Amino acid sequence: MNSEANRLLFVVDIAGTLVFAVEGATAAMRANLDLLGLMVLAFATALGGGIIRDVLIGDTPPASLRDWRYSAVAFTGAAVVFFLHAFVQGVPGTLILVLDAAGLALFAIAGTQKALVFGMHPFVSMLLGTITGVGGGTVRDVLLAQVPGVLRADVYATAALAGSAVMIACCKLRMPRAWAAVIGGLVCFSLRVISVWRHWNLPRVIGG
Repeated sequence: MNSEANRLLFVVDIAGTLVFAVEGATAAMRANLDLLGLMVLAFATALGGGIIRDVLIGDTPPASLRDWRYSAVAFTGAAVVFFLHAFVQGVPGTLILVLDAAGLALFAIAGTQKALVFGMHPFVSMLLGTITGVGGGTVRDVLLAQVPGVLRADVYATAALAGSAVMIACCKLRMPRAWAAVIGGLVCFSLRVISVWRHWNLPRVIGG
């Protein structure tokens, strides 16, 4: 992995880790879990998708377990929620949606980037990028005994898949990797936010 790609991957990964750690800790707080539960959900939400991705591509032990900074960022996000819970409870739902969409985009792009660097086929890289984006939230929902949001949310995994596909298309057009990542991330973020605003949904079985 060259230094530029490595640096880009790390920055995007850390940013996504912080965003999803805060989201996971917030979900734990709303479920009335204690401090340990809050830390566990922050860790699982922030790093679960990346761990699954790394295991699937054979990068073991996963990067988030080899590098202490990932865990430190996840637990820092949890601590912020714990000590500033009064402020967090007052955060508007719109801002939470925006942060969630940002985290989804960051992780989807980071996952796609890493899969490409490890020589995965572009289609497989798209799938791994999507898994990176939605994996942590799925683990969080399972721990909270809920139907995973990825299975019921308006255009969630689809947004991650679209962002990953756009990033790969930009790379195929020989755009700089950083620009490809930015454009793919913006597509994922925009699609997720607009889908909630416009109430877009994937087709569902009627009746049955």
